Amino acid sequence: MARVYNFSAGPAVLPEEVLREAADEMLDYRGCGMSVMEMSHRSKPFAAIMDAAEQDIRDLMGIPDNYRVLFLQGGASTQFAMIPMNLMKNKVADYIVSGSWSKKAFKEAKIFGDARCVASSEDENFSYVPDVRALQLSDDADYVYICQNETIYGTVYHELPNTNGKPLVADVSSCFLSEPMDVSKYGLIYGGVQKNVGPAGVTIVIIRDDLVSEPLPGTPTMLRYDTHVDAKSLYNTPPAYGIYMCGKVFQWLKAQGGLEAMKERNVEKAQLLYDFLDQSALFKGTARKEDRSIMNVPFVTGSDELDAKFVAEAKKVGIESIKGHRSVGGMRASIYNAMPREGVEALVKFMGEFERENA
Repeated sequence: MARVYNFSAGPAVLPEEVLREAADEMLDYRGCGMSVMEMSHRSKPFAAIMDAAEQDIRDLMGIPDNYRVLFLQGGASTQFAMIPMNLMKNKVADYIVSGSWSKKAFKEAKIFGDARCVASSEDENFSYVPDVRALQLSDDADYVYICQNETIYGTVYHELPNTNGKPLVADVSSCFLSEPMDVSKYGLIYGGVQKNVGPAGVTIVIIRDDLVSEPLPGTPTMLRYDTHVDAKSLYNTPPAYGIYMCGKVFQWLKAQGGLEAMKERNVEKAQLLYDFLDQSALFKGTARKEDRSIMNVPFVTGSDELDAKFVAEAKKVGIESIKGHRSVGGMRASIYNAMPREGVEALVKFMGEFERENA
């Protein structure tokens, strides 16, 4: 069986070791005579899976004891509403808009109160991260919101905003577990796992205890953080198999040496690609150098025709899902934790060949 190099932004490549282990356990999970897909979420085997998954992500991220870990559903798009519903007590929140996802979150928050855009990079098509060193924040804001890594535009915050003591809320979907994080700097961290952690269907929320409180009036039971904290993520049937797969990935990350080791590998992979782009006469990266992501690398040739040709020919040599997001075009290589260095080397090699033939 020949596996391709899958550069999809999500759902994305998973570690091959994890997939093989899950395949071995598909019909009979550790002697229980059934698949994890089939077992009750109230059963002892699944309780053990949940407990292990939570402990492993706590170990990997160094999550303090005063934070809860929730395994939820609905993706980031549901969190766009849950966050203001639960945190916007003064009906005011500050948003830094650095791309499509933070813009969508900002738009959703306006439904529930006075969401204010305190900085934006939309003036240059989100090709950079706004300067966060001297933000004019609202005195009465309940929280400050960022999307830490913008998947579409390939930018990342290398410096967190000074929120003057207000809770920092971050969507980390595209950079989840790619490098160490100081969780204590955030009030709430969340991410869809389908990019860097597991299969689509699970959303992980890490929330500080003091932020788990009475939400806005009229908030549905399922959209209250306290509902899920009290029920330990089992208020309703959870995305059980997805959580099991996330747990497998957590264990894989530990075996690789943890998040420090992953950061080192990810930086090396990204540098390979950026070094080629910076010397290329045909290809050009679209994100400002100082704000480049090590997870998502968008690039263009400057010609829609050549871009389409590159994507088509790349597919023929086993380079999949390299097409850029429909809103910006061009190409995008998502080089998450499970993308091996060999995949990036194959991409760079093909880009060099394509340039020689088409420049």
